[in-house]
Amino acid sequence: MKNKKSSTDGFIPRRSGEQLGDLHSENKRATFSSELEYRPLHTGDNNDVRPIGDPQSGRGLGRSDIDDSLKDIDEDSDEKVVKKLSRKQRRRLAGQVKRPRSLIKRIIKWFIIIIFVAALGVGGYMAYKFYTAGSNILQGSFLDILKTQALKQDSNGRSNFLVLGTSEDDLGHDGANLTDSMLVVSIDQTNKNVYMFSVPRDLYVKYGTACTSGYSGKINAYFSCVNEDTTTEAEQDRLTQTQKLVGDIFGMDIQYGIHVNHTVIKEAVDAVGGVDVDIQGSNGDSGVLDRNFDWRCSYKCYLVKYDNGVYHLDGEHALFLSMARGDVAPTYGLGNSNFDREKNQQKIMMALKDKAMTTGTLTNLTAVMKLIDTFGANLRTNIQTAEIRTIAKVASEVKTSDIFMLSLVGVDNSVVKSGNYDGASVVMPSAGMYDYSEIQNFIKKNVTSDPIIKEAAPIVVLNATGQAGFGQTKADVLTAAGYTISSVGNAPDGTYDSVEVYQIGTDSSATAAKLAKTYNVTIKITKPPITVDPDVKFVIIFGATS
Repeated sequence: MKNKKSSTDGFIPRRSGEQLGDLHSENKRATFSSELEYRPLHTGDNNDVRPIGDPQSGRGLGRSDIDDSLKDIDEDSDEKVVKKLSRKQRRRLAGQVKRPRSLIKRIIKWFIIIIFVAALGVGGYMAYKFYTAGSNILQGSFLDILKTQALKQDSNGRSNFLVLGTSEDDLGHDGANLTDSMLVVSIDQTNKNVYMFSVPRDLYVKYGTACTSGYSGKINAYFSCVNEDTTTEAEQDRLTQTQKLVGDIFGMDIQYGIHVNHTVIKEAVDAVGGVDVDIQGSNGDSGVLDRNFDWRCSYKCYLVKYDNGVYHLDGEHALFLSMARGDVAPTYGLGNSNFDREKNQQKIMMALKDKAMTTGTLTNLTAVMKLIDTFGANLRTNIQTAEIRTIAKVASEVKTSDIFMLSLVGVDNSVVKSGNYDGASVVMPSAGMYDYSEIQNFIKKNVTSDPIIKEAAPIVVLNATGQAGFGQTKADVLTAAGYTISSVGNAPDGTYDSVEVYQIGTDSSATAAKLAKTYNVTIKITKPPITVDPDVKFVIIFGATS
């Protein structure tokens, strides 16, 4: 019978060949050691940290080792244990015992990742759309969109745009390449104001080159007369040449050209959710009717029929209103034909600008993308990419009250008129065929920030020097400075100062102040030595010592 060794106080007697602290089974050692915590074992004067049960090489455990190791047995704080570990051991321990992440934190993390990836996707797609649309529309590198380049200006500090509208996208439309819509927009980017006026499509002009209709004809045929190529270079040439022709007629330096088609108007209006337009019949009519477009619905609808008032128009109805001129009976409210059409086009442009610049539209991703697509496919211009930010900034800063629509056909004064020429119904200058002087003076007077030009006070210049042609020379200098000279003649016999300036009436104060400063004289308010027409505001006499 074997002599079983008894255990005392929970301790199992050590087997032969084993050291104090050894595990009694190698299999248990492997299982047990992976579950042990790190505890400090005191070995004399030094602290040696290892898992409990791991034998010390070359020495056995003493009583002091056991006492020191077990003195903190009741302290179950992990922090106290971890504090006694080296940095390397802490990192190892953290790697072995990982705390499970909070479910909410994981959800938030992935939500942020998804939003970030989506934002990158949307931003990338918009950048791609801007790139492709910009490459079609604008001149210069697409990266120039990050720049802010000032617009080109004329001598009056204004930037002028010619907007040409064709129906080239309307299949089967007669004269699809004719610029039936021609609008000049003049912007002062410093004073933040805009003037716009329509160029009569039937204005009879000299082309300066051979076209299908000859060397002269209606101005709306000139754009397609320049060339018939479909290349980008050909389009730019058409814009440049048409800008020059219109600029020469109206006495303007037109720096930019824009070519749009019907699709631009229709889809741009739809993209901003429609526009509100004040529709008024001309010549006292109570509304507007034009059945020229109703064949599209077999005359079962009215595409242009409105009582006087404000209407919310979608793209289709805005397009048809912009083309309505009452040339097919039954019709009313469009008695001035193209002139009424031009007014409605300007109203639609104004309404579109106001709607497009509202915060709701600019932050509507769908609307922005529609506008990009529409412009990219249906608009061509010679505007530089680096100038777009300036245009957008000015457009957002210009108040509606500072946008002025001009008409060449006024109630009291019209600078153009309808007539017949060479068997055709045309529009011609009121001053006479090919005489654009009144048109240019009208534009100069209105599209300017110069108060002298705006007042356009008629001035009579008189020569009292006895030198032939002296008065005309002085008048030419004044004309170049923007003054309005109504007549030039010789002064009555008499004695005169070097320069005498007489003012008739009390208006035209800016002109009076400028003349007084220019000639260093005091303006006389007495009656001048000659009788003048009632509209004359100033008489200037140049004496013998001028």
